[in-house]
Amino acid sequence: MVKKWWKESVVYQIYPRSFMDSNGDGVGDLKGIISKLDYLKNLGVDVIWLCPVYESPNDDNGYDISNYQSIIGEFGTMKDWEDLLAGLHDRGMKLIMDLVVNHSSDEHAWFVESRKSKDNPYRDYYIWRSGKDDPEGDGVTEPNNWGSFFSGSAWQYDEATEEYFLHIFSKKQPDLNWENEKVRREVYDMMTWWLDKGIDGFRMDVINLISKVPGLPDSKEGESGFINGPRVHEFMQEMNREVLSKYDVMTVGETCDVTPDDAILFAGEDRGELNMVFQFELMGIDSGPTGKWGVAPWKLSEFKKIVSKWQVELQGKAWNSIYLNNHDQPRLLSRFGNDGEHHSVSGKMLATLLHTLQGTPYIYQGEEIGMTNVRFESIDEYKDIETLNMYREYRDNGHDHSAIMNSIYAKGRDNARTPMQWNDEANAGFTTGTPWLAVNPNYKEINVESALADEGSIFYYYKKLIELRKRHDVIVYGEYVLIDAENEQIYAYTRTLGKEQLLVILNFYEHPARFVLDREKVSFDSNTAELLISNYDVPANQDIDQLTLRPYEARVYKLTVN
Repeated sequence: MVKKWWKESVVYQIYPRSFMDSNGDGVGDLKGIISKLDYLKNLGVDVIWLCPVYESPNDDNGYDISNYQSIIGEFGTMKDWEDLLAGLHDRGMKLIMDLVVNHSSDEHAWFVESRKSKDNPYRDYYIWRSGKDDPEGDGVTEPNNWGSFFSGSAWQYDEATEEYFLHIFSKKQPDLNWENEKVRREVYDMMTWWLDKGIDGFRMDVINLISKVPGLPDSKEGESGFINGPRVHEFMQEMNREVLSKYDVMTVGETCDVTPDDAILFAGEDRGELNMVFQFELMGIDSGPTGKWGVAPWKLSEFKKIVSKWQVELQGKAWNSIYLNNHDQPRLLSRFGNDGEHHSVSGKMLATLLHTLQGTPYIYQGEEIGMTNVRFESIDEYKDIETLNMYREYRDNGHDHSAIMNSIYAKGRDNARTPMQWNDEANAGFTTGTPWLAVNPNYKEINVESALADEGSIFYYYKKLIELRKRHDVIVYGEYVLIDAENEQIYAYTRTLGKEQLLVILNFYEHPARFVLDREKVSFDSNTAELLISNYDVPANQDIDQLTLRPYEARVYKLTVN
């Protein structure tokens, strides 16, 4: 495994709309982010991943881009963005930008032209098709049976030319036609433009959807015509050859429905594509047979099985990205921890997992102070298009309002998008105006100001974990081995690099748990056991062969292998 700066980095994700508002309009902005750079430097992160700040109608909060080389006015100006980049670089931090090129906004100049006529020069920048005869009527229906991730059909009829265009997401997010070489050249030129401005890489939105199955046939149950399509690796290798290989940058692709074998194709050391991918297998652990919104209980043994599969199968072949929440997922503390009585210790336990696995850790804004899910009383308080579409669809199909709201409380994307909680003043110090999305009412107790004033806070625990990662190569590069796979309360594993070894022991639940070390799997000199970090006070020189772990207790020992 070759050493790289992006393997040794810790990434902090910023959702600009919700991070910090500098002008009182209720919307976070670039100057707001700039005002908090010293906070991020204090935390110790190396890379900032900035969610989209481009010109956009905001149908999907910036993931519908109408101009890839312009900053949306409510976030500021290009000068503000340049000041942000300079501020990060001056502090020794790097910036990666969101690259959203599976689709654009329907207000992008390309699509405005594309929909004008069938012979417009930009027509083939998007995917247009005639309808097919409706077997149950006299008219026509959608070209195929593909469904949108945001509910309903993936096709939208356009009266101007009497054809349908494809949109895997919102109808205001038409899919770009990557089969068209001109489209690919436009994308590569735009990427080069940003890299030449000094950015340090890209997070690539739904990048494994860019290749569609030729002919766009109907999908059979359990299959898709647009995930990991036949030309996706050809396109990614071309992108790397034409653009990425010319810069020392970090790239991470958001890839749904991938296996470790798929990830090795996208991010293998010798593949010439990406540095790493985001995969979602763990994010589906609490989904029932009806999908994301069918909330189901999960077992720790299954959690460990998923994590371990990715750790072991990518080891020495491709690099992992490690995350437990982001702007599309509920808060990790509410989902996998305990956001009530054991808020602090469970937040620290999950942080220990995040920062001691092999891969680049991603912190989502507010995670480092223990922000939690929110429970708005009314559906009218929610803003997310996916959530609102689901609510309407489920109500139309006769589902109970309370049951739908419980699904939203558990899985809705607005859980992650409530404004950052800076202090206990009005609107959590996020804005002097009316926030675009209501603040979580628990901001009085959970906020940055109180976290910085408490040496035992989750913030300082994250800070210490990041510092440890910079001091110990074994945390970054060590080989992962799971201990006691079937234990339903304790998650324990080792990381080994040469003679150095980490022993990580995590109690995932609120009940005390007995841990007995299997000396056949972990062989070390007992006199060398050094406690690197724990979320409780631990007696000096305690025998680690047998331990009783307290609720959500986490310990990391450094050992010397016999």
